[in-house]
Amino acid sequence: METSVNKRYEDQPRDIFFVSNSVNEMGGITSWSHQMARLFSERGHRVHVIGIVPPPEGRVHELADDIPYHTTTLYAQHPPTVRPARGIKGRLNVVEQRRRAAREAGMHEQAAKMTALFRAARPGGVVIVTQVWAMEWVTLADTAGLKVIGMSHESFATCRKSSRFERVKRFYKDVDRMLPLTREDADLWIRQRMDNVGFMPNPLPFFPDVPSDRSARCVVSIGRLHEEKGVDLLLEAWAQVAPRHPDWTLRIYGSGEEEDALRKQAAELGVADSVAWMGRTGDVPGALRESAVFALSSRGEGFPLAPMEAMATGVPCVAFDVAPGVHEIITDGEDGLLAPPGNITEFARHLDTLISDKELRDAMGTAARENIQRFSAEEIVARWEGLFALVER
Repeated sequence: METSVNKRYEDQPRDIFFVSNSVNEMGGITSWSHQMARLFSERGHRVHVIGIVPPPEGRVHELADDIPYHTTTLYAQHPPTVRPARGIKGRLNVVEQRRRAAREAGMHEQAAKMTALFRAARPGGVVIVTQVWAMEWVTLADTAGLKVIGMSHESFATCRKSSRFERVKRFYKDVDRMLPLTREDADLWIRQRMDNVGFMPNPLPFFPDVPSDRSARCVVSIGRLHEEKGVDLLLEAWAQVAPRHPDWTLRIYGSGEEEDALRKQAAELGVADSVAWMGRTGDVPGALRESAVFALSSRGEGFPLAPMEAMATGVPCVAFDVAPGVHEIITDGEDGLLAPPGNITEFARHLDTLISDKELRDAMGTAARENIQRFSAEEIVARWEGLFALVER
């Protein structure tokens, strides 16, 4: 009887709202939101992706023309920032008082727009807040009759180092479910006396029919050229590896504010000739099929999509083990190799191992392609629909 009830809930079409900082800001959360929105739409749900503000200049993620769901951006431009009112002088600062009042009024005005969208939802509707900053507006909106799920798309350790930590504890403490990306991080949030915590991994973005044959003499990195992504660490590791493998190339896909500094670093390290700066790519599967090893050199991650994509393409990964999501995806010594965070020598040794041993590369690449299917889109959507049924009871 319980199985039939669960099945009825899971098959019920729902109104699902994704609320993020932005609908179309370049980055992993935007890619995840639109992947999930499309998957839910294909399952018959009515989906609406809501962004609080437009993306910064130069950070626009171009959306497909055929998206089967609605998108809304609340603000036409970013609301004014305000400083916390500290001390008597701060509280008496008339200019800041006016800015604060204007911001608060604007927040209520934009939250009212969300309320109008939420009130049109059918019974069983769900609001999924992907970033805690966006939750500040959801809190001001009327979510009566809807279930609210708050997400943290970063590791507990990374969140704890930022201002988002206190925001998560404040704004997610009363949602129907708070979801980090791994069980390990969920346990850490539970220790913060949050009793509404579960976890939900990211789905595999794609699974190509044709994997890499890992014969190209190429190591690939794909990601934004930003300090957190650790491309500077990768270049230092490559400087140890490249002299032993002069016929190999490191291809770096991505763009960002650090590009000039990284190019200069490559020149100073003497590896400029063996590093190819590929820019942003619209063909990630193609880039991965033409590679033999994938490098993830990030200083911090949540549940990174790039190594999942590489593994789906049959490419083994070398990564810094900077978060539970990383060792949840990569099983060290079986389908990839992990180095302690920031240990460049160990990272370089792992790169050298995979470059030098085609048989090992093939074995790990084959295992990676098999193992990563546990995060298939079908599996993760089914887990989400089971969660919807659970919080509805």
